[in-house]
Amino acid sequence: MSAKIFSLCNQKGGVGKTTSTINIATLLANAGCRTLVVDMDSQANSTSGLGQEKPSIEFTAYQLFVENFDPAPLIRKTEIENLDLIPSNYELAGAELELVNRERREFVLMAHLEALREKYECILIDCPPSLGLITINCLVSSDYIIVPLQCEYYALEGLGQLLNTYELVRTHLKPALEIGGVLLTMADLRTNLTQQVIDEVRKFFGAKVFKVIVPRSVKLSEAPSFGKPAVLYDSANRGSKAYIEIAKEFQARFEIRPSQKNTPAPAQPAAENEAAKLGDNLPEEVRS
Repeated sequence: MSAKIFSLCNQKGGVGKTTSTINIATLLANAGCRTLVVDMDSQANSTSGLGQEKPSIEFTAYQLFVENFDPAPLIRKTEIENLDLIPSNYELAGAELELVNRERREFVLMAHLEALREKYECILIDCPPSLGLITINCLVSSDYIIVPLQCEYYALEGLGQLLNTYELVRTHLKPALEIGGVLLTMADLRTNLTQQVIDEVRKFFGAKVFKVIVPRSVKLSEAPSFGKPAVLYDSANRGSKAYIEIAKEFQARFEIRPSQKNTPAPAQPAAENEAAKLGDNLPEEVRS
């Protein structure tokens, strides 16, 4: 089964886009799904958040756009089983200028990612906080757009611009692109304004909104400084617990399943293991 590709996209920065990307990816990988994170933000927060040292990385997503690299050599293993990364660094900020005069400039990334579909069950793209050519490439490459949305009034103001870009991409470049879901983040559930934003978003998007809301959490903010997703840094905090439930809904909603070879064999009960060992020591005539 080939991978489904998702762009986590919002032109507003600081909405939990990277946090959502790396935590959902980690949980999918832990469930046995071969998962790839593609860091398309020149700030490279997904790269560092997955424990990769940015100064030591020679080849990044920049090479996909500017030097037309084959993506395979760019993929780095993370410390998390089943989770790979195409990293980013500051160079990616210049890629947009390089693309301006390129033929079929909106389809550069898609050509590279299509070649990786058979290798993974899920590919998550962490988009930059803008609606420029890099983001357009991410959307054209994707099957679904996931919108992380901070539970604040100003987040709603920018939503119209994002939806307009989405419709333009669907009309002119990728008719099959769907809004896969809206992820409500950074919620302070003690305030009336937060509840009003939640109500407005649910009224507009209906079932597209993920059921679980990500609360504000100090641990979610701390985790990147340790080079770990929050669900590994502190799985018991309320932010991590929210992402654990969101990942389950994500898997169910998009029918993302581990391939047969990635599904661990069920462990034998201890009593059976001991019996097997004992049986190995018995004379052949007794065992038969």
